[in-house]
Amino acid sequence: MQRLGKVLNVTPSQNLIVKTEKFPKIGAAVVDENLKVIGRIFDIVGPVSSPYAVIKSSAKTPEKYANKQLYVSPSKK
Repeated sequence: MQRLGKVLNVTPSQNLIVKTEKFPKIGAAVVDENLKVIGRIFDIVGPVSSPYAVIKSSAKTPEKYANKQLYVSPSKK
């Protein structure tokens, strides 16, 4: 499990905006601290030196993840 970053905002379309610490892969599964999958990385925006990940949330109430740390689940090959 790799730390993705902290949720900064929840958009009106229920996407999560995360300030990432490393450049993640689009399509990677995103989990919370309990290893519950809450969505997938949908897009990367911002400068390469300081990217933001847009996560398409599968959670019913994505607002509860505001200011929470999220993680990228290891990919299964």
